[in-house]
Amino acid sequence: MTCWLCITNEDNWKVIRQKNIWGVPERHKNTIAKVKPGDKLLIYLKQEKNKDEIKEPRIVAVYEAVSEVFKDSNRIFKSPKGMGNETFPLRIKLKPVKIFDKPVEFKPLIPKLRFITNKKKWSGHLMGKAMREIPGEDYELIVSVAK
Repeated sequence: MTCWLCITNEDNWKVIRQKNIWGVPERHKNTIAKVKPGDKLLIYLKQEKNKDEIKEPRIVAVYEAVSEVFKDSNRIFKSPKGMGNETFPLRIKLKPVKIFDKPVEFKPLIPKLRFITNKKKWSGHLMGKAMREIPGEDYELIVSVAK
């Protein structure tokens, strides 16, 4: 089993929850191709600003991949600003494992996460990525904080 951090926003988190589907743009095909049924996916919501309120980055749920990657260009996901008309056509069916009652704040975890090697410039480990593989012990840490 491989563990993944899936990077998304509030709008697409609603889609994931309703449809139990994760999708990425074509340019991330090499990454999503590595996901296999049984893998665990943590849903990470990036920092967003809504008027004067800043929502800090947080992890909201754990899902399990239950399909191989498939292609579907139906528009269900919203393209974030600056991404044009992206439909996130490379998709995986998901099964919820745990939707956290209270999201796990991401920033307090940074000092303890192994996959973040540069603690000062931690966002560089996530920038430009739709998802990334993380060590099992980072996955366990995040899930234990959520309990």
